[in-house]
Amino acid sequence: MAISDTTEISQLTFEQALGALEEIVQQLESGNVPLDQSIALYERGEALRKHCQKRLDDAQARIERIVSDGAGAAAGTAPFDSDG
Repeated sequence: MAISDTTEISQLTFEQALGALEEIVQQLESGNVPLDQSIALYERGEALRKHCQKRLDDAQARIERIVSDGAGAAAGTAPFDSDG
C-alpha cells in the first residue's frame, strides 16, 4: 500500500512510515528527481525517520519482562533492559 505524500505522518503506523521512508530513499538514490523535489523528499524522509524513532522508543519503553518470585510464579514486571 503506497502512502501519499500528503498523508499525515503522525497517523502512520511504524510499518507504514518505514515503507514510505524506504520509497523516498529509493527515489533519492535513483538520481532522477529534480533538486526541488529532492529537497522536499529529504524533508519528508527526515520527518518519517523521526516518527519511526519515536515509535521505536515508545515500544522499547513498553517492553517488560516478567519477574518471577522464588516459587517461579509471576510476581510483577521490570523494565526489559534492567539488570536482574
